[in-house]
Amino acid sequence: MKTRFIAVLVILISLHSCKNETRVSEDVSKIQLNLTVQRFDREFAEAKPGDIPKLKQKFPYLFPKQYSDSVWIAKLKDTLQNEIFSEVNKTFPNFDKETEDLELFFKHVVYYFPKYRTPEVITVISDVDYSNRVILADTLLLIGLDNYLGKGHKFYGGIEQYIAAGLDKTFLISDVASAFGKTKLRFPSDRTFLAQMIYYGKELYLKDKLMPLATDAQKIVYTPEEMEWAQANEEQIWRYFIEREILYSTDNMLAPRFLDPAPFSKFRLELDNESPGRLGRYMGWQIVRAFMNNNDVKLNQLLALSADEIFKKSNYKPKK
Repeated sequence: MKTRFIAVLVILISLHSCKNETRVSEDVSKIQLNLTVQRFDREFAEAKPGDIPKLKQKFPYLFPKQYSDSVWIAKLKDTLQNEIFSEVNKTFPNFDKETEDLELFFKHVVYYFPKYRTPEVITVISDVDYSNRVILADTLLLIGLDNYLGKGHKFYGGIEQYIAAGLDKTFLISDVASAFGKTKLRFPSDRTFLAQMIYYGKELYLKDKLMPLATDAQKIVYTPEEMEWAQANEEQIWRYFIEREILYSTDNMLAPRFLDPAPFSKFRLELDNESPGRLGRYMGWQIVRAFMNNNDVKLNQLLALSADEIFKKSNYKPKK
């Protein structure tokens, strides 16, 4: 009898969730959004030396005053710059699909954060500055398209494989969502491993809401195989964290082992080389998901809650 009750309860929760998602989708589709996307990368590449003053007037924030026009003219003639543009043009002959995805993303942002002012999107070439491939500053969103040419691209030959794996246009919107998340979340002053896990869990849960059509692998920037590994080993990972009592630890080495970008997570066990990096973020995500499934809390309220409260009220149990 008890098993049957639980099964019925699960079905009811699932139906309620589907209904809610349908309502959100309908409301989001009604939002009017005037998204502006400007291909500065293309305008600059196709410019002549005499066009530099016009470009400086149109995009003043991209031309630091300490550099004279001769610097930009030299850049126009630089063979490497021209090759980078050529490669970007092959990957992004147009920006239509990305514009649609960005528009849908920002409609979801406006749905959950009605006062948000949608930024102007500017695509640039950043000389493969992958640490700053997306910059969101007030009313501007700068996207360095040369950081999305695909993990096997020749420009990425000297970059660590685990970093190059994320340099693909599949992850462009996810990177934009991460940049947006940082404007809504404060890194915890609480130095515990749990607090940091939950911080990243909140960022990933934001992606659940703002990128509902994306796969979980896209949200966390994993390959499908890495995502499968994390899901299949969730119970083992959780047991490891609990048995070694590291949730409330303030050991500074836990972040590089389980939270920071890395080729694999460092359990110091044989399974290390099989594991993806950042598994602490994945676990924080599952805790936040469990909390939101078990509590009637709005998205903006979640962002302000402490890690301890989220963990205790989540009733999190790993998938077996």
